[in-house]
Amino acid sequence: MTDTTTTTPYATHEETDSERTDAPFEGVYPAMTTPFADDGAVDHDQLAENARYLERAGVDGVVPVGSTGESATMSHDEHVAVIETVRDALDDIPVIAGTGSNNTAEALSLSERAADAGADGLLLISPYYNKPEPQGFLDHYRTIADAVDLPQIVYNVPSRTGQSIPVDVTVELAEHPNIRGYKAASGDLNLISEVIERTRDEAFAVLSGDDGLTLPVLSIGGTGTISVVANVEPERACAMVGAALSGDYDRARTLHHELSPLVRELFAETNPIPVKEAMHVRGRGGPHVRSPLSRLSEDRRESLRDLLAAYDERAPGTIDPTAVDPAATGGAE
Repeated sequence: MTDTTTTTPYATHEETDSERTDAPFEGVYPAMTTPFADDGAVDHDQLAENARYLERAGVDGVVPVGSTGESATMSHDEHVAVIETVRDALDDIPVIAGTGSNNTAEALSLSERAADAGADGLLLISPYYNKPEPQGFLDHYRTIADAVDLPQIVYNVPSRTGQSIPVDVTVELAEHPNIRGYKAASGDLNLISEVIERTRDEAFAVLSGDDGLTLPVLSIGGTGTISVVANVEPERACAMVGAALSGDYDRARTLHHELSPLVRELFAETNPIPVKEAMHVRGRGGPHVRSPLSRLSEDRRESLRDLLAAYDERAPGTIDPTAVDPAATGGAE
């Protein structure tokens, strides 16, 4: 391990010196990829090894079968099997399973099956395509929260769903005892700030869902991140979040800027295409994605390999971002 390990609440206070809060979710939760074999089947051996790798690296929990896990192209049985594999592979950290859908009955069924498979919590994307009214959002989330006694995270990602969850709806949902968090992936810091401001009296966590905005979200009261980059650089992600949670914003900024070139590369094409290529370079599964996604374009693979090599050579907090940024050095845009 290098530097900060697990942030909170699963580490000891001495490991991080972070300030404790009452937030139900705090720290770094990688949004796991789902490795596929050459024949397109889920590679459960590699999946289990990836989960163990992340736990050893010091993350606070993992989030399988979300957007990054390509849940949209997996059958329900595959979905549940992934949760079981990840849960069985881990010792002490929670598994927050993606179980959302635009169909309330389907989301409820997946959530119940995830609970039976050993999930410790649920991540529920807002209903996409249907474009519900505020009451529809409330009914959707409350139906699942009333029926499944696990802590649940509301996931707002309008770039994928076509609609942002209204702040008033989020504030109402935060009053439910099983709705314990909010994954903020709108890119709108004003909206995120208002959610934090208006839910401060609830046992409710606001987690960044945009790697590039994790530090700003933490600075206004967020409690952690559900992260793509943490699949590739979990120690650096934990170090940044741990520094911010303990109030060391000078170090947190250094690590934020250090990670930024990689974050940009990981979102240069549709997630999870680049992160699966990065995992492949690091020997943690093939680059295969399911159709209609396609492998990372060849002109980006070389710049990604060069960037990862630079991270391999230096400890967290010691990289000059301008020296490794492909854009700054004339690499692929």
